[in-house]
Amino acid sequence: MAEDSSRAFVKDVKRIVIKVGTAVVTRNDGRLALGRLGALCEQIKELNSQGYEIILVSSGAVGLGRQRLRYRRLVNSSFADLQKPQVELDGKACAAVGQNSLMALYDTLFSELDISSAQLLVTDSDFRDRDFRKQLNETVKALLSLKVIPIFNENDAVSTRKAPYEDSSGIFWDNDSLAALLALELKADLLVLLSDVEGLYSGPPSDPKSKLIHTYVKEKHQGEITFGDKSRVGRGGMTAKVKAAVNAAYAGIPVVITSGSAPENIIRVLQGQRIGTLFHQDAHLWEPTKEVGAREMAVAARDSSRRLQALSSQERKKILLDIADALEANEKLITVENEADVAAAQQAGYEKSLISRLALKPGKIASLAKSIRVLANMEDPIGRVLKKTQLADGLILEKTSSPLGVLLIVFESRPDALVQIASLAIRSGNGLLLKGGKEAKRSNAILHKVITEAIPDIVGGKVIGLVTSRDEIPDLLKLDDVIDLVIPRGSNKLVSQIKSSTKIPVLGHADGICHVYVDKSANMDMAKRVVLDAKIDYPAACNAMETLLVHKDLVTNGALNELIVDLRIQGVTLYGGPRASLLLNIPQARSFHHEYNSMECTVEIVDDVAAAIDHIHHHGSAHTDCIITEDQETAEIFLHQVDSAAVFHNASTRFCDGARFGLGAEVGISTSRIHARGPVGVEGLLTTRWILKGSGQVVDGDKGVTYTHKDIPINS
Repeated sequence: MAEDSSRAFVKDVKRIVIKVGTAVVTRNDGRLALGRLGALCEQIKELNSQGYEIILVSSGAVGLGRQRLRYRRLVNSSFADLQKPQVELDGKACAAVGQNSLMALYDTLFSELDISSAQLLVTDSDFRDRDFRKQLNETVKALLSLKVIPIFNENDAVSTRKAPYEDSSGIFWDNDSLAALLALELKADLLVLLSDVEGLYSGPPSDPKSKLIHTYVKEKHQGEITFGDKSRVGRGGMTAKVKAAVNAAYAGIPVVITSGSAPENIIRVLQGQRIGTLFHQDAHLWEPTKEVGAREMAVAARDSSRRLQALSSQERKKILLDIADALEANEKLITVENEADVAAAQQAGYEKSLISRLALKPGKIASLAKSIRVLANMEDPIGRVLKKTQLADGLILEKTSSPLGVLLIVFESRPDALVQIASLAIRSGNGLLLKGGKEAKRSNAILHKVITEAIPDIVGGKVIGLVTSRDEIPDLLKLDDVIDLVIPRGSNKLVSQIKSSTKIPVLGHADGICHVYVDKSANMDMAKRVVLDAKIDYPAACNAMETLLVHKDLVTNGALNELIVDLRIQGVTLYGGPRASLLLNIPQARSFHHEYNSMECTVEIVDDVAAAIDHIHHHGSAHTDCIITEDQETAEIFLHQVDSAAVFHNASTRFCDGARFGLGAEVGISTSRIHARGPVGVEGLLTTRWILKGSGQVVDGDKGVTYTHKDIPINS
């Protein structure tokens, strides 16, 4: 289970009060739960050895004493005695006998673990004495310094308190409130109340509809939870625990109610895991805002985008410059979160290519900030007049650029994509919903926070929504009336799933199977440079070369062998098509339609440029393909016949990038055949609007005006 940020305080915990309820100490039949107690003592031993100071408050004496005395009475009774009405055993006697047995058990268990324990019995009236409280602190301090476990219980045998303890009027009234009192009196850092259930639930724990409340917020939960019956054996139950927990928490001692049956629950609490129910005086500050539904989030993004569009060009430019500054100012914080994501991905055994895309390498934040500033200083893309026509005298029609509306971007691995997409959305006046991969959860969260906090209130941070749950994606994909375009950036599987699940237009590419074809007339020094750059500069990128095609003549003149040697020297693993694998004695590729995203590639031999084009059309992904040749005619054939989003001559496929194309940044690479192909920058996030300016003209069956349809210079 992952750590919870609301439990971060546990790293500073040293002194802990642990309260063990009667239902934890005993089984349903009243006998001792030896297994549970043994596991509990082992946890305490482990924590003790780690330097934690453990104070135990243990219930169970009365129940244990009652069980023993009933057995003894049964053994000593005649048959005639058993026929008489049975008098209920005296509770004080039960407490006296049971306390002896309980402490004998703790002593035995702790002794087996080389731990010493001590018994401290207290009564309500003791705490009215200031000298007693001072002595209590000194005694406990001495015991803890000797690594002894103090075990507290109410001295029920001599207590003047009378059952049934309903008034709760004393200083403490059960072992839950005693534990809370001791936590305060002994200045503990944490109180753990062990129960027979996992924590506080929204309803009866046995009801499948009941949900565990991970963090109790007094203002929210106080009036909406119905508590069940008291404990089956103790005097309190969950009501008593919650009351004690609230009192302690609001006096400054954090409290966790959790199960005493689950193995290592106390250790897990101290690891910051999100188990049980936490009570904390700052809980109301952590309480998340009301969960925003998919439609609500999309509508908020649309409303905010309209406010963004209403700003002047200079105001939108300033937002981008502020975001660039904020990223640089928070670089250390961003790096810490990103390093945590990378470490978690490595521990989880993710592929190296994914980890490479996940990592924000040194200089990346500065590079992103620079790209945002380039974008900010570009001509304002919104409201540009693309075409101007005089329809009739005094009737002018303008075709203008306009934001698409609301974009949903689903991306994997790369947190830098979030920055690029967000900056493009702001520059183009679009609302944005972002769903990143779980492997980049921390990086995406901090980047989203830094960016949205730099957006002025007049627009609002909701212009960029961060979708945190994968479960929300299906709901968002149904919102074709609110969301205008979906751009998936990830695996073929992700893109295919999204395309088949929505009526919203989808822009993007499934694979990046990029080819470099080295023609017979290629300059081989140039070919080596381009091929090596295309493969090894950043193998995990979608614009990296995945297939090398070579003209058959390069086999006989030795040029192919030179290319192969250079690739191998750089550590590239080679696979071949049917011809290349046989000739070069390399393993045959499983498929020509395969994206390695690593230091691997496929090599194949072709007869000529026509065969290379045919291979690309059959096995490529229409992303980026390149020819290396000195023959201009051959180059023109390749450039005009290869039907890919980007086609290059004598240049690395790695140039297919929004920043390198001068777009400032990119929202992704599109291999679609709708309005945008290749690197999608600001222009790809725009559509058009028609604006007509007249002076009272009416159609009147097309007889009201004389049409001229005359083109007008845009600048006029």
